[in-house]
Amino acid sequence: MERIVLPELLDVLPPQDQSALRSRRDLRRLNAWMRHPRIMARLLQTYLADADARHIVELGAGDGHFLFSVAKRLRGQWSGAKASLVDQLNALDPQLAGAFKHLGWEVRAEVAEASAWLRQTSPMATDAVISNLFFHQFETEALAEMLRLTARSARVVIALEPRRTWLPRICGRLLWVIGCGPVTCHDGHISVRAGFAGRELSALWPDQQNWELVERPVGLFSHLFVARRKE
Repeated sequence: MERIVLPELLDVLPPQDQSALRSRRDLRRLNAWMRHPRIMARLLQTYLADADARHIVELGAGDGHFLFSVAKRLRGQWSGAKASLVDQLNALDPQLAGAFKHLGWEVRAEVAEASAWLRQTSPMATDAVISNLFFHQFETEALAEMLRLTARSARVVIALEPRRTWLPRICGRLLWVIGCGPVTCHDGHISVRAGFAGRELSALWPDQQNWELVERPVGLFSHLFVARRKE
């Protein structure tokens, strides 16, 4: 199946639009069913096990609930962690500030386009750059530049994306069955067509000699990419 990138409605709707708010609630449920918070927490534990002070950047962070779900699974282990939540829309749920603080996390919202924000950061400024259902929104040239910037910024990059195969494609057309709204149903089908298969992300990585790359299916619907800088 050819990879096709089309605009998603959630990226252009005002953050407080009722359709956008419903779609973000849908995404929380879908993330839980795909086990993305659990998978991301496990990967962070694995790849940042030796880090003293952990600083994470999430690209396309949306309302912040995905990273909060990850942080809850790291409760008691990552007190003092810092996170920058980067998104082009000011969609961060204001109620999460206190919730993150209760977990011992210091979180800062960064309202900016991801590539522009990464260009302004110092090289190796963070431990890990993570993303959830974000990289698939970019055409090949823009995606290659995004990966170059993440490689410049961190020693670990972790992405969870839609898998571009027949099963996710079929299920992406049936999201209405589980109660998802029109925006999520529209964007879900588009996301799968823009998703990844094989080693498409690895092929775009800027420096394969000095990085360890993992790219494979995970679960029934998801595609995992991990890059770790060699010591």
